[in-house]
Amino acid sequence: MGMDMKEKIRDFHQARWDEPVIFELSAPGERGILVPEGGPLVEAAGREALEELPAEMRRATPPALPEMGQMRVLKHFLRLSQENLGADFNIDIGQGTCTMKYSPKVNDRLAGSPKVADLHPLQDESTLQGALEIMYRTEQLLKSISGLDRFCLHPGGGSQALSGIAAIIRAWVDDHGLRDKKDEIITTIFSHPSNPAVAKLRGFKVITIYPDPVTGRPDFEAFKAAVSDRTAALMITNPEDIGLYNDRIREFTDLVHAHGGICSYDQANANGILGVTRAKEAGFDLCFFNIHKTFSSPHGCGGPGCGVIGAAEHLAPYLPVPLVGFCEESGKYFLDYDVPKTIGKMKDFYGVLPAVVRAYAWIMNLGAEGLLEVARVATLNNNYVFQKILKMKGAGAPPYAKGEHRMEQVRYSFQKLKEETGLGIADVQNRIFDYAGHIWTSHEPFIVPEPFTIEPTESYSKDELDEYLAVLERIVEEAYTDPEILRHAPHRSVIHHVDHDYLEDPKRCAITWRMYRKRFDGYFQPKDA
Repeated sequence: MGMDMKEKIRDFHQARWDEPVIFELSAPGERGILVPEGGPLVEAAGREALEELPAEMRRATPPALPEMGQMRVLKHFLRLSQENLGADFNIDIGQGTCTMKYSPKVNDRLAGSPKVADLHPLQDESTLQGALEIMYRTEQLLKSISGLDRFCLHPGGGSQALSGIAAIIRAWVDDHGLRDKKDEIITTIFSHPSNPAVAKLRGFKVITIYPDPVTGRPDFEAFKAAVSDRTAALMITNPEDIGLYNDRIREFTDLVHAHGGICSYDQANANGILGVTRAKEAGFDLCFFNIHKTFSSPHGCGGPGCGVIGAAEHLAPYLPVPLVGFCEESGKYFLDYDVPKTIGKMKDFYGVLPAVVRAYAWIMNLGAEGLLEVARVATLNNNYVFQKILKMKGAGAPPYAKGEHRMEQVRYSFQKLKEETGLGIADVQNRIFDYAGHIWTSHEPFIVPEPFTIEPTESYSKDELDEYLAVLERIVEEAYTDPEILRHAPHRSVIHHVDHDYLEDPKRCAITWRMYRKRFDGYFQPKDA
């Protein structure tokens, strides 16, 4: 039976190989390729190089790498690939806040070109002019999109970019002799958790503003009470992770500036405001974008990621090095280490070039009008899904801003479903795997009960949105009419049942093969074991 085009429900069944990890498949002495012996000269050179290393950096024994023939390696990874879902396989709008979108394959071809992929970071600048030009031009585009004055393209993702921003704030505070006077950073409960985390890491006290119970936006009266001469910075996401844009944001930034503080804009949620509003006009001194996600590169494991830090002119001297410069006299691009108050390097070499290439191609292909259309369609898609989900039995949105449209995403709640059936978001998540789908709960804080966050980007057609919604409706119907099918789900997926508690308990999980082996062999026993 094919897909029922009326019900839009696919007859899906995932391949399940029960594939062992590659270390367990290892056979001593088996080889994928026989490398010619180096001979006396190569061996002597190798010993000489090894002797240059400090003794504590030399291995006592060779690394315990898996030993396998080529055919077995190929089969192993092909089997794993059949056990995956991904952006090119399924409708993944349920990956809320992650801005999952179609990455044009021509952009992947450009990023995978030998002219990009085969570059070595230690090449002389004279041989990297094309790569440096793309980086330089991407910075100019980001300056136009944000209104800020300089960008660093180094960070490997949003959290690392925020870490760099917190380091800039700390350096600015210390540089002005204000460490004992400006020791607080203000954020909001629905800004990304990385904001308070990096503020804490840099030694600041964190003040968190909760939403106004009526509007759902950050409570301005509470914010006014929190801002003082001790305020070093505001670190805020807008729109926040509930899909509401704070239209009073300029009042927030003006108040912080009036007390001598810095304003940092977390723009991971930028997909619904491209070409609509900019960091500069909102009063921000610093910002970051995810070059992956928002600007075409796949998110997370499909990456690699790339976060970029933008700074207004007065904070540009603190950016990480090197930046990319251009000499008009010679017509050459160069790595600029002449950044007088830099916080130093954040990442080896100068960032993730393939992600930058994809972003440059994506922006250049769309142009200014295209970026604005991205925001329009993403917001339209989100509000279409929003109205449909609110009509589903057992589903709802946070109890504020009723009747208002949202931006690019919404954090919903299955609390009513839980109360009426005993089944919550974890059960829905397990069951949606059986329909080749995915639904994300939400990152902390879990102040919305039984949360799930959905962000449909501009990539998805109405037919695909309807297909995803049909699956969600079917699962909700099952929760009321056949609850056992959810309790024991998934039935047609690679995994038998998702147990998040296992991954969150350090006594029960091992995140590396080395840790697994230590526990298996009894060398490592967790506390209280």
